[in-house]
Amino acid sequence: MPELPEVEIVKRSLLNKVKNQKISKVDVFNRSLRYRIEDRFEDFLKNQKILNITRKSKFIILHFLNDNYCIIHLGMTGTLHLLDNKNPNKNTNLSFYHSKILPKKHNHIEFNFSKFSLVYNDPRRFGFFKLIKSKYELDSFFKPFYPEALDSGFNLNYLKKKLKNKSKNIKNFLLDQNFVSGIGNIYASEILYYCKLNPLKKGKNLNTKNMKRIVKYTHFVLIKAIKKGGSTIKDFKNAKGSIGNFQKEFKVYERNNLKCLRKNCDGIIKKINMNNRSTFYCNNCQK
Repeated sequence: MPELPEVEIVKRSLLNKVKNQKISKVDVFNRSLRYRIEDRFEDFLKNQKILNITRKSKFIILHFLNDNYCIIHLGMTGTLHLLDNKNPNKNTNLSFYHSKILPKKHNHIEFNFSKFSLVYNDPRRFGFFKLIKSKYELDSFFKPFYPEALDSGFNLNYLKKKLKNKSKNIKNFLLDQNFVSGIGNIYASEILYYCKLNPLKKGKNLNTKNMKRIVKYTHFVLIKAIKKGGSTIKDFKNAKGSIGNFQKEFKVYERNNLKCLRKNCDGIIKKINMNNRSTFYCNNCQK
């Protein structure tokens, strides 16, 4: 699943291509995504001009006139592809896990513009599109996802309040979108490495120094990942055809049984399974 940095890169790629563009037509080939595409979807979006594209947590938001919006969530396997009308075989994948080649199957939605199309492909259909008709409705939708990992609200005081007397481990806290939104499995492991924290450490056992490090290195890792263009696990490419390079910066993720990269640490990276997710950490410097 794409995490906050990858969704941010997709958003920026869309900004470069579709901002101020008018949707001439929308084709829905399959309404059965995570939530059913409503019947008025095509008519609602036809002839709408995209005024802006923003991101909140792992969601992309298309902005239209009169406080109308369309929220996009890519789910586990959703990808967005730009198709040039003059050269439809030259397409670019704006999403996370897959190659830039548009698959022949599982194309569910197509946004048509004057010179290109934007296609949503999703084999597992866990993604969704949601129409929003007011700023109040938009704010209400995102209220459960506050704070985002890069928001000022994700701070020391917030952590002290939320982690007090909690037996839940810190790795699962970071993955809990109701605790902090935008962090997924890859970046949670990387953040905890920089914090020198064992992923199994319970919230109630974290001291002020630990919490300050969590805030500091959450910002550090995510901002660095955005600057590097996200993490390419297979062949993520943005609208300019550039791949993400943050996977070259991984300190623990998918480095099991390799030596820790921290200076003067003799530890080995271990892999454990937590809630059906692979977790990586150094057995020496992460206490």
